[in-house]
Amino acid sequence: MALDISSQPMRVPIDGHDSEGNLVLADNQLAAVIVRLDGEHHDPEHKRLWHLEAGFGKCGLRDAPLFTTPDEAGARVEQTLIR
Repeated sequence: MALDISSQPMRVPIDGHDSEGNLVLADNQLAAVIVRLDGEHHDPEHKRLWHLEAGFGKCGLRDAPLFTTPDEAGARVEQTLIR
């Protein structure tokens, strides 16, 4: 059963500066908050990737991978919720 996965852009204050973020919704319920890694302290190899800043319910993963796009993160949220 497929879920309706959508995202809503949102600025997120991380480490003293605003970062680009997205609220990830599954069937209009908040499932996760992802944030683009762009701070000075991030590993240069990880900059511009997306990090699961907060997950809710089944999406509260401790060791979530980094994502190249918000769509990739949304697909992971859907996979997690369907399992």
